[in-house]
Amino acid sequence: MNTQMIFAFFAALLTVLVVTPIVIKLAIKIGAVDKPNERKVHEKLMPRLGGLAIFMGVIAGYFAGGVYNEKVTGITVGALLIIVIGILDDKYELSAKVKFAGQIIVAGLVVGSGLTIEFLTIPFVGTFDLGLWTYPITIFWIVAITNAINLIDGLDGLSAGISAISIATIAVMAALAGKGLILTLSLILLGAIIGFLFYNFHPAKIFMGDTGALFLGYAISILSLLGLYKSVTLFSFIVPIIILGVPIFDTTYAIIRRLVNKRPISSPDKSHLHHRLLALGLSHRNTVLVIYSLGILFSVSAIVFSTSTLWGSILIIFGLLLITEVVAEMIGLVHEKYRPVLGLYRKVVGVRKVSGRQN
Repeated sequence: MNTQMIFAFFAALLTVLVVTPIVIKLAIKIGAVDKPNERKVHEKLMPRLGGLAIFMGVIAGYFAGGVYNEKVTGITVGALLIIVIGILDDKYELSAKVKFAGQIIVAGLVVGSGLTIEFLTIPFVGTFDLGLWTYPITIFWIVAITNAINLIDGLDGLSAGISAISIATIAVMAALAGKGLILTLSLILLGAIIGFLFYNFHPAKIFMGDTGALFLGYAISILSLLGLYKSVTLFSFIVPIIILGVPIFDTTYAIIRRLVNKRPISSPDKSHLHHRLLALGLSHRNTVLVIYSLGILFSVSAIVFSTSTLWGSILIIFGLLLITEVVAEMIGLVHEKYRPVLGLYRKVVGVRKVSGRQN
């Protein structure tokens, strides 16, 4: 890590600290505010243009870190468009179709700039040229991860903190692999997010809104693509998915919950991960810290996974799946009576106890 990288980090952090109060006033003035309702935890009108402050911090770091010298025009234009989509949504609440169409266009620009995944290596099988599948797979990757952070934007500091943990993990892996561009971009983003958390952690003075959630999701998708550039193994493809384990975990169980309860997949509810932890009696702050801890677990697992053997990687995946299932059952993420793994465990333990008494 050189001096310019450190300078870029602090340039982003300090810029966000300075501009966020200005963005708060701007958001209120133009009506980019989040109104409380039955699904939301906050009880007062909140400015939600925080992503603009994060973006301004990233711009400062972009120039301070010398990233403008890199050939990242397509990525930069894509980021600008994502910010525009986010601002319009925070102000006018765009329909899901319009936002999705905008994200497809952005992903198409990135793919058009040459940042694609072209080869896939499967252990014990070989390497495959993805051919025409290169474009839809890369576009799907960008759009899916872009939306991932938005899915957990439910409590003060939650999305920003999980994004910071994810990007810090990418920074560590980039440093270990000697990938300077990814490390610099990660540090810039990390500085901007930490600066924003001063205003966004509970009790929040501003929300990041879709401007921030979409931008950070987009940034993580690009960082992961830069790490996977052109050729990717089946297992390295899984690393970014593990890093984003918290939003993926919450979304997966939201789908399962709605299927089990025979409700439309797109129907909103108040049974997400943070809702269930709050229902168990945890405070707002402690709920966020518990989810941070879960994010750190996924991040450490991703780092170990990236340097592990094949069987070690399989064991890590199995362990994470088991842990997330047990957590989901313990907090009632699907339904209070949905406990297949815990039920099986109790049956096995019960049989052993009975057998012991009989012997």
